[in-house]
Amino acid sequence: MPGSPTRQLFHPDVADLVLTDVLFALSDPARLEITRRLAEGPLEVAACRPTGADMPKSTLSHHIKILREAGVVRNDPHGRQRYVSLRRQDLELRFPGMLDPILRAAPVGGQD
Repeated sequence: MPGSPTRQLFHPDVADLVLTDVLFALSDPARLEITRRLAEGPLEVAACRPTGADMPKSTLSHHIKILREAGVVRNDPHGRQRYVSLRRQDLELRFPGMLDPILRAAPVGGQD
């Protein structure tokens, strides 16, 4: 509907981030790759698809939802698109020094 407001999605406050939720979100290889890509800067949702993955849109949306609800990413409207960005500063405030070693770790199976 033209002129209708864009639905705002839930993003937990920094104080409400839970370590086990963040680690669970980052434990999936596809979500970890999405997070690594977002470390380089915000992306439109469709551009978050892991490289070489034949992933349905619904699966990508599910992965981004898991990351968002854990507080790893933000998913914000920008016109007709939605952009996803890494909540690096928030994660660093809540869990100092945690994110970078995880992002640098070798992928499962040694693939990169």
